[in-house]
Amino acid sequence: MKKFLFCLIAVGLSAGLFAQSTISYKKRPTLSVNFFLKDMYTANLVDHGSLASVLNNSQWTKVKDMAPGLGLSYLQGLTDHIDFVGSLGGSFTKYPFSFNSGVTASNDSKFLLETSASLNFKLLTDNYFVVPYFTLGIGASMYSGTYFAATMPTGLGLQFNLGEGTYVNTQFGYNAKISDLAINHLTYSLGIASPLKDKKEAPVVVAPPPPPPPPVVEKDTDGDGIVDSKDKCPTVPGTAKYDGCPVPDTDGDGINDENDKCPTVKGIAKYNGCPIPDRDHDGINDEEDKCPDVPGVARYQGCPVPDRDHDGINDEEDKCPDVPGVKENFGCPVIKEEVVKKVNTSAKNIFFQTNSAKLLPKSFKALNDVAAILKEDAALKLDIEGHTDSTGGDKINVPLSKARAKSVYDYIASQGVDASRMSSEGYASSRPIAPNKTPAGRALNRRVEMKLKYF
Repeated sequence: MKKFLFCLIAVGLSAGLFAQSTISYKKRPTLSVNFFLKDMYTANLVDHGSLASVLNNSQWTKVKDMAPGLGLSYLQGLTDHIDFVGSLGGSFTKYPFSFNSGVTASNDSKFLLETSASLNFKLLTDNYFVVPYFTLGIGASMYSGTYFAATMPTGLGLQFNLGEGTYVNTQFGYNAKISDLAINHLTYSLGIASPLKDKKEAPVVVAPPPPPPPPVVEKDTDGDGIVDSKDKCPTVPGTAKYDGCPVPDTDGDGINDENDKCPTVKGIAKYNGCPIPDRDHDGINDEEDKCPDVPGVARYQGCPVPDRDHDGINDEEDKCPDVPGVKENFGCPVIKEEVVKKVNTSAKNIFFQTNSAKLLPKSFKALNDVAAILKEDAALKLDIEGHTDSTGGDKINVPLSKARAKSVYDYIASQGVDASRMSSEGYASSRPIAPNKTPAGRALNRRVEMKLKYF
C-alpha cells in the first residue's frame, strides 16, 4: 500500500503541469451529500500479506460486513484541474485498534466521526461527462467520543457531469494511518454534488450598428468578362458556358471534359484522356504487357507463369518443370510399378562382408540394374538407407549403417550416375521391419533400402 501512496503523490505533483485553456472550467463552490461504506479489515490483511493473497483467498471484506455512513463535502475549484474538498462524515462501526495501540477493540459498533481536507487532481476538466481523478489529503477522526486519530486519505474516483454544475461522484479511498490510534482502512463512496452559487453570465455587449455599405462596384477579378456577382469562379478565368468557371476536368487528369473521352477516369492525352488500355484485363497495361492478349502476372511482365514441359502445370507449382508429369504427383511423372519393384528386388540382393561395409561381388549385378534405371531417366533421384539389427548397440550400428549406405552410394556413382542425384543415410536399428528376437527377424532388419523419387 505504501507504493500505491507514493505513486499517487508523484502523479499529484505532476498535475500542475496541465496546460491551462483560455476558457475556465474551475468548479464553483459546491455541496455534496455522500453515502459511503467503511471497510476496516481488508487493508490490514493486505499490509500483513499481499494484495494477491487477499484476492486469491477471497479475503476482501463482503459488503454486508462493511459499515454504512453519511457525509457532507464542500468542493471548490482552485484551478481547472485541481479542486479543494473539505469533508465531514459519520458511521457506526467496530474499530479494530492495532495491538500496538494498547486499546482493546470494541465488540459493539460505536460512532466514528471523520473530517478531512483534500485536493482532487482531475485528469480532465469539468466540461467532460466523465472525469477521472485521484485525491490526496489529511484527515482526523474521533471514535466513541474518546479516541482521536490522524490519517492521510488517498483515492481514485470518477466524476459524472449531469449538467448545470451538478455531478455524481464515485470514489475508492485508502486511509493511511498517521497516528498510533489510526488504522489503515478503505472507503467506498457515492455522492451527488450541486453548486451553491449560480454561474455568472458574461455581460452582453451590444455591438454598434454597422456603417452603411459603400456603393456596389461591379468587379471582374479574373478578367474573364463575367462580373464577380455572376461568376461562380471569380478568381479563375472561365467561360460563360460554365458560369465563369473553366471547362471542368472531372477526373483531374489535366484533360478537360470536352476533350476527354473518359471524363470520370484518369487517363493520358495519347489515349484522349482514357487510361492506357489493358486488353487481357490482367491489371498490367498494354504498354508494359509483353503478352497483351493473354492474362498474366507482373513478375513475368504480363505473361502467364511458364510451363516449360507443357504438362499443364506451371513451373512455379511443378516439382519437375523440365519433365512432363501429372498434377497428382506435383508435375512429376509417376514412377512405374515395375521399376519400383525392380529397385526393391535389387535392394534385397545387396550383401556385405560380416561386420563390414565392403560390398560382396554378388551385389554388383543388382546395383548395376539400379544404375541403369537412373541413367535411363535423368530426372529420377535415389535415397539410400542403411539399417541394422539391434545386436551390438548404437555405438557400432550407427557408423556401420551409414558406411554401408555410403558404399552403395559410391558404387552407383562409379557407374556414371551423378552423385548429386543421390543421398545416403544410416539409421542403425531404429527402424526395424521384423522382431529382433529371432535370427530370421534380425536377418530381415539387416538391409539396405533404395527409394526412387522425382523431388
